[in-house]
Amino acid sequence: MNTSQHTNMPYGHTHEVFNQPPPLEPINLYTSDQALQDGVAREGGSWGAQQLTRYGELAGGELMDLGFAANVHPPVLQAFDRFGHRIDTVTFHPAYHHLMATGKEHGIHSLPWTNPGQGAHVVRAALHYLHSQAEAGTGCPLTMTCAAIPALRRQGDVADWWERRILANSYDARDLPAEQKTGLTIGMGMTEKQGGSDVRANTTRAYPMGPGGPGQPYELVGHKWFMSAPMSDAFLVLAQSDKGLSCFLMPRWRPDAMRNAIHLQRLKDKLGDKANASAEVELCGAWAVMVGEEGRGVPTILEMVMQTRLDCMIGSAAIMRQALAQALHHAAHREAFGKKIADQPLMQNVLADLAIESEAHTALMLRVCRAYDHPHDEQERLFARLATCIGKYWICKRTAVTVNEAQECLGGAGYVEEHIMPRLYRQSPLNSIWEGSGNIQCLDMLRAMAREPRTMEAMLLEIKQAKSGNRHLDGFVAHLERELAHCEALETRSRLLAEQLALALQGSILVRAGCHAMADAFCASRLAGQHGLAFGTLPCGLDLPAIMQRAMPHGG
Repeated sequence: MNTSQHTNMPYGHTHEVFNQPPPLEPINLYTSDQALQDGVAREGGSWGAQQLTRYGELAGGELMDLGFAANVHPPVLQAFDRFGHRIDTVTFHPAYHHLMATGKEHGIHSLPWTNPGQGAHVVRAALHYLHSQAEAGTGCPLTMTCAAIPALRRQGDVADWWERRILANSYDARDLPAEQKTGLTIGMGMTEKQGGSDVRANTTRAYPMGPGGPGQPYELVGHKWFMSAPMSDAFLVLAQSDKGLSCFLMPRWRPDAMRNAIHLQRLKDKLGDKANASAEVELCGAWAVMVGEEGRGVPTILEMVMQTRLDCMIGSAAIMRQALAQALHHAAHREAFGKKIADQPLMQNVLADLAIESEAHTALMLRVCRAYDHPHDEQERLFARLATCIGKYWICKRTAVTVNEAQECLGGAGYVEEHIMPRLYRQSPLNSIWEGSGNIQCLDMLRAMAREPRTMEAMLLEIKQAKSGNRHLDGFVAHLERELAHCEALETRSRLLAEQLALALQGSILVRAGCHAMADAFCASRLAGQHGLAFGTLPCGLDLPAIMQRAMPHGG
């Protein structure tokens, strides 16, 4: 055998693989996440621990593998069959269908409506949070199916037929009329080319097929520029009727069992969300039924939008958690310059900073979900009205920069497609755009403050529940109240106000939660100005190892 005289090793043997972390998966994403467990219990969802433990095991194992497959094999549009008949179908990889079936079987689309009460939205949020870490794209149709219920209930006769089928914990991917299926999914179509977020500029027209009005059939003619999950069994859409912009439920199949005139023009080639399809659509006399009061389409569909904005918060918090878990796991096993990366003081500052960011967003998201569990409590209703737009703005806005910093902790290993990090990074901007960009959320905050001034009273009352718990928080709240007292240039200042309200609320929740290392670090860095523009700029004197240990995925 030829050997090297210098190494005494066979030719062709170049190196040994060492100093690489073991795979993080499989891991139970629920039992390995202390912040999530504490938050669920704190906000009234402790009764769901067993269900969440089961789903955490699935999400951190089997669903992780399916998530990779579903993104490697994106959906494909088949507009026509081989004979030239229009069929407008989208073909998905089996992994996508498996992910959807698992999510529906565990009630991600239905739990708050089939089992309402204390902790229902909280437990459902935690399920969605776990699912989204494995594969976020399937979260979109699960979200819209769940969120459609409040809007449909605006039209009782329509809801009576559809709701039972929508809430069935069964996934049926067959392209058949709704009455022939064991379970249904719902999509949404608002965006048009000329309007974007300004849906009142929509030009799609609704023509009555009879007397017209709520619960009556119409034919829709127009287009939708961005319709997500186009294989859904029905869609809530907006169109102009005689009395203005109205809301309609538009099924894929007409009542006469003929395909509806919903023509898929092409699928969007998106930055992320690869496993989920989004389509450009022409409506060529599509059959639909009016839902809610004619001319009041925006308030009607906002019943759905508020729920989907809540899921934007959940999905973004989930992406940040998974990115953090990957960074912590890598740093705990990788050595550099003679010791573990996680033991390097500067890396500890970065990792602890990321852990603070992640837990603050998760805590805020779960607190807002708790408010949705008490729709008849006026204080909670007012709080939820304002907290939804503020939370959607801030949590989604912070996702991309957080994931990017976590990705940097892995170096080049976090930049290759074999790793989950590139997928998380591509996914990270989505929720800040979907269901209203940052500016839309800030304008909605101002609208809520103007129309219902008590929303701000409810928000400040919530924040002040932590009064005297941390001096930095007290000082920040006092400054915030002075800012709110100035009414000039509110729109120009609205992003800053939304950020300050979100930070004060996060600080209040963390202080009351009782994890002193985490709360003290959040308040000292985010509220006292002892933090730079980049991660890893926490002030000295904080218990960084304790913060890292709390966030470390078990076994990491």
